[in-house]
This record gives sequence, structure tokens and C-alpha cells, in this order.
Amino acid sequence: MKKILYFLKDYKKESVIAPLFKMLEAIFELIVPLVVAQIIDTGIKNGDTGYIFQRCGILILLAVIGLVCATCAQFFAAKAAVGFATKLRSALFAHIQKLSYADLDEIGTSTLITRMTSDVNQLQSGVNMVLRLFMRSPFVVFGAMIMAFTVNVKAALVFVVAIPLLSIVVFGVMLVTMPMYKKVQAALDRVLGKTRENLSGVRVIRAFNKEEQEVKEFNESNEVLTDAQLLVGRISALMNPVTLIIVNVATLIIIWLGAGQVFEGIITQGEVIALVNYMSQILVELVKLANLIILITKAVACGNRVADVLAKEPAIIENATGEIIRTAEQSTSDEIMVAFENVSFSYGKSSETALNKISFQAKKGQTIGIIGGTGDGKSTLVNLIPRFYDVNEGVVKVDGVDVTDYPLAQLRDKIGIVPQKAVLFAGTIEENLRWGNAEATEEELWNALTLAQATDVVKEKAEGLKYSIEQGGKNLSGGQRQRITIARALVKNPDILILDDSASALDFATDAKLRASLATIAKERTIFIVSQRTSSIAHADQIIVLEDGEAVGIGTHAQLLENCEVYREIYDSQFKQEERGRKNA
Repeated sequence: MKKILYFLKDYKKESVIAPLFKMLEAIFELIVPLVVAQIIDTGIKNGDTGYIFQRCGILILLAVIGLVCATCAQFFAAKAAVGFATKLRSALFAHIQKLSYADLDEIGTSTLITRMTSDVNQLQSGVNMVLRLFMRSPFVVFGAMIMAFTVNVKAALVFVVAIPLLSIVVFGVMLVTMPMYKKVQAALDRVLGKTRENLSGVRVIRAFNKEEQEVKEFNESNEVLTDAQLLVGRISALMNPVTLIIVNVATLIIIWLGAGQVFEGIITQGEVIALVNYMSQILVELVKLANLIILITKAVACGNRVADVLAKEPAIIENATGEIIRTAEQSTSDEIMVAFENVSFSYGKSSETALNKISFQAKKGQTIGIIGGTGDGKSTLVNLIPRFYDVNEGVVKVDGVDVTDYPLAQLRDKIGIVPQKAVLFAGTIEENLRWGNAEATEEELWNALTLAQATDVVKEKAEGLKYSIEQGGKNLSGGQRQRITIARALVKNPDILILDDSASALDFATDAKLRASLATIAKERTIFIVSQRTSSIAHADQIIVLEDGEAVGIGTHAQLLENCEVYREIYDSQFKQEERGRKNA
């Protein structure tokens, strides 16, 4: 929590002023029972109407001053809480951007969303209420007890017994419920994860008629959350009735003791009323404090969850010592752009290797094809080039330099990657293309679209480049999304272009045109093409065949057909289908 409270440092003034105003309000509130006692003992007893109106005027003045103080306290508390949440949310988002793919895989998307939204909102409410009530409530409780002693010592001893009992109840419930609220938030993560999975896969669910099964699984997760919330709610709900019982018993004792002392002439009727009022104030404040404790308990649980994310050290440690500069003498026409040297990699703590002892070199101007079955490590291999993951063994080099020696920005500026899943963002086509190069001219955008075979996608839209894409590119087909993402990578004009199965939604004719257009720029860069189709990589200068994470064949199309059984099996299984496709095209 200390790491979380750091974000209040810019609101030190507000964090001090808000409680001070609240305590000032409390001081005026503590005066009220004494004024009421004076009205009873002097005004009403003597029938002095003028005195009564005078004291009522004082009560109104105290109420107005208290209102002003409460408003000021609320203003400063809200300012501090909202500012705190804004800074925390920004810092959390920035930290998430630094996390590696491995970190994101480990934490989970649904958990991060919950911590960015629900948890931070809970913390904001907690900070707001703490600044307003955390000092005020104890101040009123102990202030009322002190004021009671000024009225009558014997009757005030009831306060000395009641307050510790109330404290035991309040803090006992807090200690029990705090770990339970953490479990509630974890259950909420699971419900959110299930919801997110269903919303993103709704078409598949309906296609396989699995709605009832998914509803059943969701209800099971929801019931776990509900049961956890009900359990902690029941325990928390005990606080108010138990505190009410203690306070009401204490009030009865005060009235009983006070009645005897009034009869004996030790104290006045007004002083008894003042003691009862002080006990009522304690009741109100302890109920507030009890609810505040519940809120604090939730906020602390949420704060610890957010702190866990902020404390997560990125698995990828960036070398930020400075830009790596290669001189002209260090560069040659046969320069090796990418080299894998005995590279092995496994995901997280898995004992199974996704890649095992991979070694190859890719020169500038070469096209490298990567093929293999599902789960054989094709995407994993290309994700190591921009250092989305760090290798377990071996070295990955780009332009002759170990990728771990590069500042990440410089390394990734060299690389244009089209991921396996085409991702577009809400905005215009032009805005999405400029992710590749914010300074690109309109001519460069159209050149990239031409190379990606995407000009028809844009020209058929009345708005052209200004056509608005919905979130995730929902208003485009799969093939259209893939072509625009390829164009986005080409706008960047990278030294290394990675196409990770990015033409899977294209027909044979469009795929062939795309390969032909990429061939025109191949001499200027190194191109990696991950594909399930042998026709998409047959023209490559070098093809890497993967099976169970191992390179079982490296060579040209002709060499692999002759020497690599795995490649030959893939080719033979597809040949007739591809021939039909080409004839139909």
C-alpha cells in the first residue's frame, strides 16, 4: 500500500486541509449538546423565551459554520481522491505497457482490466472517505467522551467501557473480512474473464450451439462470486446491529444513572440530555466508522492487488544506455540481418521447450519462409526477433548485435511486424496506417496500400482514407483487415518485415499478387513469412521447417522437397488443393 499512497504526494495540502476542516466541523458539533442543555436548564426551566431564541440562534450559527466546513472538506477530499486515482491509473497503464508478452500471459487480461477499473475506483472511494471521516469519527468519539466527563464523571464512566467494546467489534470485523474481500476481487476477475471470453467468441459459441453450456459455466463462476460476497456481507452486516446493541445498552445505563443523580440534585435534566446526545453522537460516528472500515478493507484489498501489478518487474529488461550505431565499414552487401545461434525457448515455467537449439542466418535482401504444423513454434520464433520474449538459451542477433543490447525502441524501429491476428484500432484508415509512420505522406500511404493489395478496400469506401474503422476492425472482413495491417507495416519501411501467417484470410489469387508485390521490395529488406501454405513460401531464399520446436529442415523449396520428409508431406498434402486454387483463380 505504501507504493500506492505515493500517488497522493502531489495532494499533501488537500490531504491535510480536508481532515482539518472535518475536525473543525466536529468541534462545533460537540458544542451542540451543551447549548441544548442550557436551553433545557435555563430557558425552558425559567420560561425565558428570549434566552431560548438566543440559544437557538447559536445552534443555527453552529450548523451554518459546520456546513461550510463540511463543504470545504468534501471539496479538498474529492480533489485529492480524484487526482490520486488519475495518477494511479496513468501509472498503472504506463507500467502495463512496459510488461513483456510473458508478463501479460502470466497476469491475464481480465485481471488487468479489473485492476485498472474496479480496483482503482474502489481505491478512489476509499481515499475520499478516509480523508473525510477517518480522523473525524475517532475525534468525535473521544471528544464526546471527554465532554461527558466535564458534565458528570460517574455517568461518563459508561463511555469508558462502551468505546473499547465498540472498537473490538469494529476492528475484529475488519480483520476477519479483509482477506475475504481479496478473494471476492479474485472471483470477480474470473467472472470478468469468462464474460470477456464469451463476448469475443460469441460467433463460435452460437455456431456450435453451446449457449446453454456457456451460460451454465458462467452461472457457476457467478455463484462462486455471489457466495463469497454473501459470506463477507453477512459478517460485515453484524457490525451495525452489534454496535447498536452496545450503544443502546450504554444509553439505558446513562439514563438510569442520570435519573438517580437528578433526583439527588447532583446533575440537571439538561445535563442528562447532553450525556444522551453525546452517546448518540458516538453511535452515529461509530456506525460511520464501521462502514468506513468496510470500505477501507475493500480499498486495502484492491490496493494490494494494484500494488502487485506495479511491483511486477518486466521480464524484458531494456538496455537504455544509448543508441547502437553501425558505421559504413561495418555494413556490407552480404550483411547478416538476423541470426539465431543455438536458441532455445520455453513459455513461463513450462518444462516443455517451444523452440530447441534453433540456428540460422538471414541476410539483407533474403526472404525467409517458416512452415510447420500448429503449435510447432512458428510464431514463437518470429516473436523473438523484436524481443517480445527473451530466449532461455542462445543468442538472437539483429544487424550483428544481440537483441538484448538494443534499446527496445531502436530495435523495434527496425522491424515491421504483421501479427497472426489482424488488429486495427478505432479511427480512420489513415490513422491506422500512420501507426507505421506518423510523418508519412499520402503518396507513401497509397504506395503501401498498393503493395499490400489493399487499394480496392479503400477506394470502394466513399470516405477513402478517412473511412472510420470500428474497434477491432469489426466493419471490415478478415481479408480486408489483414491487407490493411500489412500496409501499416509497409508504411514503416522497416529493415526487417515479419508476416506472421498474415495472408491466411486471402484467396489464392490475392495471395499470389501480394507475394509478387513484396518481391519488388525484397532486395531492400529481410522478409520473414510464416505460413501454412507451401505456395506462399516456395519462392523464399531459405525455408525453415519446424516440428515440435525443432528445425528439421532448412533450405530452398527444391532442396527441402528432396531432403526433408516433413516438408515433403506438407507439400504433398496441399499440392492438389493449391493447383485447383490456381486454376480457379
